[in-house]
Amino acid sequence: MKELSALYQRDLDKLAQEIELYPSDDLLWQALPGIINPGGNLAIHLCGNLREFVGRQLGGFPYQRNRPYEFSATGLSKLELLDEIRITRQVVQDTLTQFDPARLSDTYPQEVFGYPMSVHYFLLHLLAHLSYHLGQVNYHRRILSGQVTG
Repeated sequence: MKELSALYQRDLDKLAQEIELYPSDDLLWQALPGIINPGGNLAIHLCGNLREFVGRQLGGFPYQRNRPYEFSATGLSKLELLDEIRITRQVVQDTLTQFDPARLSDTYPQEVFGYPMSVHYFLLHLLAHLSYHLGQVNYHRRILSGQVTG
């Protein structure tokens, strides 16, 4: 669990860095042709996804997900997004640190894709999902800012 937790922490830290690198709060919410989900919405989506599927379902942390809001929200500041990422990072870390590795082969408590899967399988899926959207946030930021590094 230590290695898996470290990978989640790494990518959530990178998400926070990407949000910090946006030149302005307004650019976080700017959609582009062919890119319908701006960086701000992707950050909210990733936080909602992880707080629900890791924090609430596996860690027992209270959370009420609002998936439509994740894709419709606008206007939050960088600081507000960074606070959400910080909370998500802590919830994921606390959950995975306390999680009994013997439970990895258990069936995940919800059939998210319409079929049963192990906790281990779904945690790997969630990590891939985080990395996928992290790349989208990076690309969105670089297109809007003209920054080719960072």
